[in-house]
Amino acid sequence: MKLFELALPSWYSNAVVRHITFGILIGFTLSVTSTSISSYRRARRRQSLFSEQHEFRPIVLRSDEVVCGVTGLIGNTPLVRIDSLSDALGVEILGKAEFLNPGGSVKDRVALRIIEDAERQGLLHPHTGSRIFEGTVGSTGISIATIAKARQIPQAVEPISRFLAIIMPDDVAQEKVNALLALGADVQRVRPASIVDKKQYVNIARRAAIEFGRSDIMKGLEDARANHELHTGSASVVVTTTSSHINAEGTIDDPLDEDLLSKPRGFFADQFENRSNFEAHYNGSGPEIWRQTNSHVDAFVSGAGTGGTIAGIGQFLKSMNEEVQVVLADPEGSGLYNKVRYGVMYDRKEAEGTKRRHQVDTVVEGIGINRMTNNIDLAVPIIDDAFRITDVEAVAMSRYLVQNDGLFLGSSSACNLVACIKFVKKRGWRDGQTLVTILCDSGNRHYSKVSAWYLGRADVP
Repeated sequence: MKLFELALPSWYSNAVVRHITFGILIGFTLSVTSTSISSYRRARRRQSLFSEQHEFRPIVLRSDEVVCGVTGLIGNTPLVRIDSLSDALGVEILGKAEFLNPGGSVKDRVALRIIEDAERQGLLHPHTGSRIFEGTVGSTGISIATIAKARQIPQAVEPISRFLAIIMPDDVAQEKVNALLALGADVQRVRPASIVDKKQYVNIARRAAIEFGRSDIMKGLEDARANHELHTGSASVVVTTTSSHINAEGTIDDPLDEDLLSKPRGFFADQFENRSNFEAHYNGSGPEIWRQTNSHVDAFVSGAGTGGTIAGIGQFLKSMNEEVQVVLADPEGSGLYNKVRYGVMYDRKEAEGTKRRHQVDTVVEGIGINRMTNNIDLAVPIIDDAFRITDVEAVAMSRYLVQNDGLFLGSSSACNLVACIKFVKKRGWRDGQTLVTILCDSGNRHYSKVSAWYLGRADVP
């Protein structure tokens, strides 16, 4: 024993130092152990939370399923690996193939949730001659028309009446207008304008829903058509996206009043402000992505038009793993890039929401906005980075994907993938990290607007 003690350093013979050393070693061991246990418990808690809220099952092809109507085809879209980009960058870039929804876009999820919530709240009823109003650049309108037809909402009082009124800018691709008309919607095209302008397409849709219950609408219908005003129809009740009904006289009705259930009413879908937009992705797209990637997501990249997609999916993924990076892809003419990067939507000399100049003309449709909405408010706090994407970059990416991956996608999808590349390069990722983005719709919906670029015009890279 004495020989052993002599072999030790002289300072170690001191009992106090020896006890301190043992204490440090024990403390370090306990710290490492507790950290490991805590990490394990957090992982188990996320998995348990996910399992409680969502059915934990693999995504499978529908070849052995029989779904109930068109709405049964919405969601459960696959993730597709973008081989050319993934191989070149050394990461996994996965696109959520939302163009495979029956209405052809990611907006099918939103339209279905909006209509289901409106019916559940007593704001909209099938077979009553009710009419839906919406301001959109096209995809949401097409989705609403598809789902409303499937759910038998278009049973109008008069056969000639249209069940859906869509107000949209006059610079959107003609393919979207053709699809809406084929689905039985009444389409009004207006000049692009700022949200503070009463002639802005969303404001026109809101006003048309309010006017739907006025008794003098039918009287002035023919004059309105002659002046290219919106055909507003006739009804006795006007519905907003709140939980009440507003009559033409300004009085508010109980939405569950039995006398009102059979009356036709106007419903303003209001995708920009409607919380159903966010919920469709928080409870649908987000859990699907988490399940499809086996809980391995390093970043989620998305553009924002209404803000519902990036807010809903981003918040869900961060609730499962707070380390997931949420990245915004923002086209030219949009103010969200500045909002995320610098905290202001416009130049410091201008107040947000008061700018009257028209938005910068761009070939990109469906994403980009110059105002804060309820859904954008939910998105901005969770966005970790943002990239501005030019038209040239978006069109070049569209052509690249056709030539290298056989994917003919819309301009918003191209923006998302350009942002994926920029983010990967900025972070220096090359070790197989997983990025998920949204492939919003097919290029077929945008062909007439950007056909020169898709055909390979010489002056576009």
